[in-house]
Amino acid sequence: MFELEAPLIARREVASGMWVLAFRAPEVAAAARAGQFVNILLRPGPLLRRPFSVYRAEAELVEVLLKPVGAGTAELAALALGDSVSVLGPLGSGFQLDQAAGSIALVSGGLGVAPMPLAARAAAELGLKVHWVHGARTAAHLCSEWEGSQVHWATDDGSRGLRGSALAAIPEGMGQVLACGPNRMLASVAARFPLAQVAIETYMGCGTGVCLGCAVPRTSGVYDRACKEGPVYQASSIRWAELPQHLHYGLGP
Repeated sequence: MFELEAPLIARREVASGMWVLAFRAPEVAAAARAGQFVNILLRPGPLLRRPFSVYRAEAELVEVLLKPVGAGTAELAALALGDSVSVLGPLGSGFQLDQAAGSIALVSGGLGVAPMPLAARAAAELGLKVHWVHGARTAAHLCSEWEGSQVHWATDDGSRGLRGSALAAIPEGMGQVLACGPNRMLASVAARFPLAQVAIETYMGCGTGVCLGCAVPRTSGVYDRACKEGPVYQASSIRWAELPQHLHYGLGP
């Protein structure tokens, strides 16, 4: 884990109101793995750090995906090139890819696409056939960037791809399923693919397991810290009904 002052190098809009910000943070970029996240702090700015899944990590740059929905994300989106933030990471546990799976579905809803480009590259390096499965409200809200062997779109209004949720667009016979998105979507993933790995979203303050603000209820009866033992879990191991349904911190919509 590293804590760096990281300047903003580039930004691009990849869907309606959805931005990728690229920060120069070489040590974090070299260490980041699919499914891990970084905690970003504005100085001056909101008191707490904001967690964001690592979107891509290459050439000394760490990219994160965000949509301005509150004061903190709005300030991040408004940064000028060259402005610096404090980046802490990489944090948390990542996805565990199975080289023997043959094929893998990367399933995301809305901002849940955030950890998938890094996962797609890691899966491709293992020789897996990558199915990119992404859903959103409309075609304008779909992430314009995708990676893999084949893409499967889904929109609530049918403006692109399948009409319905991303779950309905998952091909049959996938050897492995990874998912990220709203918790209620992940609960449906758990019902259909209990062995799927899911990157959950929950409130995170410190990102290092100290504040205990990111408790995740497990079916075993214990509570994990999403920032330490997670944010990636086996789908069937979470008590989904006890998790918040609407969060906006970058580990999901």
